[in-house]
Amino acid sequence: MRKNAVLPKIIGKKITKRRQYLDLTQEELAEKVGVSRAYMGFIEQSRNVPSLETLEKIAKALKVKTNELL
Repeated sequence: MRKNAVLPKIIGKKITKRRQYLDLTQEELAEKVGVSRAYMGFIEQSRNVPSLETLEKIAKALKVKTNELL
């Protein structure tokens, strides 16, 4: 991933904001999605880009449509 890639930053910020709005911890969200807490942290920090399948699971857990995270 390029250091100046914008989409991962947008995705990470939107996930964090929605997760906090729902009063979920990273660990709780990670459990709902089926990934490790560390991986969820990396997504939120824009260090990893989730696959489309994982992004769909995150959206479902956050009760939003996938395109709302993009």
